[in-house]
Amino acid sequence: MPDTDWRSEEAYSGLKKADAADLAWEWLRRDRDYQEDYKRLSRRERSSAAAGQFRRKWGLSFSC
Repeated sequence: MPDTDWRSEEAYSGLKKADAADLAWEWLRRDRDYQEDYKRLSRRERSSAAAGQFRRKWGLSFSC
């Protein structure tokens, strides 16, 4: 994650056009627990049941 000054208005100018999903992603990717879970999910696990659990835990799965 880039080291961005959260107080800088210019750093977040793109968010003025953001929708709810964009804002949710910005929040999620800053969550330390999410970051740690993502690091633990190895490349091999990303295609297994662990990936499914990860997606469900963080609300990244949607039923169709």
